[in-house]
Amino acid sequence: MRSVTALGALLASEVVIAAAAADPAAAPAAGSPLPGGLGAQLAQMVFGLLLVVGLIFFLAWLLRRMQGNAQRGAQVIEIVGSRAIGPRDRLLLVQVGKEQILIGHTPGSIEALHVLAEPVAVPTTARQAAPEFAQRLLELMGKDHKDKT
Repeated sequence: MRSVTALGALLASEVVIAAAAADPAAAPAAGSPLPGGLGAQLAQMVFGLLLVVGLIFFLAWLLRRMQGNAQRGAQVIEIVGSRAIGPRDRLLLVQVGKEQILIGHTPGSIEALHVLAEPVAVPTTARQAAPEFAQRLLELMGKDHKDKT
């Protein structure tokens, strides 16, 4: 976001320099008030600020849209199951392609504990619990899941 703000400031300064270079007689002398008074200066400043803030929000929206498209593809890595073994320690069963890996996750590390020779069959009801919870949470928050896709 800093780069967008810096770009806006640079463009604004370039416009002022170009206007002064194009018509040196119209450029005010240093220290003298600009024609149009304080109200015109204030209106110009507010308009410029709104333009820059609008540009920032537009670019943030565009970036979020583009990242959403990249994540909609088929998931290669999927968390099949998870079990807490302590307050901050977990075991995760992760499916990568056709292979399942048991992973130990602690606050300081993530380690592959075992690669399963034969994948564990997980009931479909166990896999659907998280999306149903997410859908219900979105409904309670007043957002529709269809807006995300």
